[in-house]
Amino acid sequence: MLRSYGPTRPFDGAQALTIPDAFKMIAQTANSTASEFPQINPDVCIVNYYTNSGKLGLHQDKDESESSLTKGLPFISISIGDTAEFLFGDTRDKDQATKINLESGDVLILSGESRLLFHGVSHVKTNTAPSWLKEETGIRPGRINLTFRQY
Repeated sequence: MLRSYGPTRPFDGAQALTIPDAFKMIAQTANSTASEFPQINPDVCIVNYYTNSGKLGLHQDKDESESSLTKGLPFISISIGDTAEFLFGDTRDKDQATKINLESGDVLILSGESRLLFHGVSHVKTNTAPSWLKEETGIRPGRINLTFRQY
């Protein structure tokens, strides 16, 4: 299913918020550390919250413009909170996927040949968020993921 990003949210018709400059700067700084990847000016940020029972099946992120995908522009994923077991591979077969842990503060960038890898979250590991993060923010159990893209 091909979706598009627009000025209103599809689930409630509300105006989509602008990405805060500080968030854009974080994404661009992360992107600039990988000098072999094209640099982006993110204009889309998807925020997902995973409860401790949350998961996301293997999928490809290919809802950006044809131009963005053709150029292999990256998407930048930032993890906050509990650790997620992240899967990625060339197919939707979770048994053939590579598994890694994405901990709070980890940044994942998919670009170029890796841009259209199938990826997902098999599960969230409970009580793995850094204690300082819980103490200073009161963050709820679970995982927040910020994914930045240039449409």
